[in-house]
Amino acid sequence: MQGVPAMLQVVGGADPAADLLDRVFFALSDPVRRAILDRLGEEALLVSELAAPFDISLQAVSRHIQVLVRAGLVRQERTGRISRCSLVVGPIQAAAVWINHYSKYWQAQFDTLAAALEEIEERRSGAARLTTLRKRPRRRLPDP
Repeated sequence: MQGVPAMLQVVGGADPAADLLDRVFFALSDPVRRAILDRLGEEALLVSELAAPFDISLQAVSRHIQVLVRAGLVRQERTGRISRCSLVVGPIQAAAVWINHYSKYWQAQFDTLAAALEEIEERRSGAARLTTLRKRPRRRLPDP
């Protein structure tokens, strides 16, 4: 698989859904490619328009776009020498579903953290009440 690291090529192959996720996460791992996706989220753009804000060559931007195309994140349509790119959201949704599958573990951790923080707060408020009781001024007895 061109554009995917050798490590992912060795691991992948058996499960098409897993292969897609590998390509999507690999594509999302680069800040230039994420910026390209952000720009395409607004509208379809020519490759030259996509390349404009980056301080890299047009050829380098084209290589980034090809990684995004292979991941299924970008559709590239050519008319003669002009190439227009548009965002494809399906693979991003697949990645979001995969990530959300693990949110139940995060929620369990958040619940544990919330319980621990409540316990700490209860201890503090109990200690504060004791301190307040101790700090009350003592009554002075009148001199005989």
